[in-house]
Amino acid sequence: MQNRKTPLYSPSRRTAPAAPRPPASAATPPPAAPDAARGPASAVAQTLPPAKAARAGFWRRQAPAMAWGGMGALLAVAVMLALLALQPRQRVITQKQIDAAVRHSLEKEPLPSPATKAYEKVGRSVVRVIGLMDEKDDGRDRPDKRALDRSLGTGVVIKEDGTILTNLHVVWGAKKVRVTFANGHESEALMLGAQPENDLAVLKALSLPDDLEPATMRSTGDLASGDQVIAVGHPFGIGPSVSAGVVSGLGREFRSPEGQHSLTNLIQFDAAANPGNSGGPLVTMDGYVVGIVTAILNPNEQRTFVGIGFAVPIENAAGAAGLPPF
Repeated sequence: MQNRKTPLYSPSRRTAPAAPRPPASAATPPPAAPDAARGPASAVAQTLPPAKAARAGFWRRQAPAMAWGGMGALLAVAVMLALLALQPRQRVITQKQIDAAVRHSLEKEPLPSPATKAYEKVGRSVVRVIGLMDEKDDGRDRPDKRALDRSLGTGVVIKEDGTILTNLHVVWGAKKVRVTFANGHESEALMLGAQPENDLAVLKALSLPDDLEPATMRSTGDLASGDQVIAVGHPFGIGPSVSAGVVSGLGREFRSPEGQHSLTNLIQFDAAANPGNSGGPLVTMDGYVVGIVTAILNPNEQRTFVGIGFAVPIENAAGAAGLPPF
């Protein structure tokens, strides 16, 4: 019988036996995939700080919505531009074309002058005044009546009841007074009062027309030299007549050729006035009565107009009629 020799030295390392493989049916979780398999974004996110990683994630999630929003805005702008291109372009009108159109309109239908507009406002308030020196005179126009038998002048209606202002020298000494309104209506008139220091008389018509319109009066407080005015009256019995001019002075004084009386604080004007204009209204361009025509100045001692007329301010005239001051 042979004896086995036991080795004097044992091996320093021993190879561990291989672990037994688990059966195929055992459920073993798969190993974790390396970071590189998750994509570059995940890799960058893992390397960023938490705040920056959150912002990067927000923009990554919002990028598709922002892209669609930008495309929508561009589409809306494109549609708007297309609609504007389809609309007809507005024609640019030059100043030269505007001036030509205005000239054509004025040539076709000229505008009324300021004097015409002023007369349109006051014309229906102006009356013809005749002082009859003969009680048998009925006031009718007849060629056999001498001028010395009548005194001719003008008046202006200032109240709806037929109150009329005129000059005192027009009706002074008359046996009867007749007035003729703008529409042709005639009536006898009575003198209610007088203001000799201003050569004013107040009349009252006994019968009135249906369409009577009193004039509108205005204070002379803001009246100035150079203001345009018209004088309305019946010069030499012809009328109603209108003459235009300007206020040429204020606060004037007038003395009659005979030296019997003088008037102060008068309005001086250069609108034509002749015998028969006495008592008529002096009117501004806006149609307001500012004075009562009372005298003309003529160094040649002729009863014709040479460029200077005088009117009593309407404040004095209104006071003579018992109206309150302005």
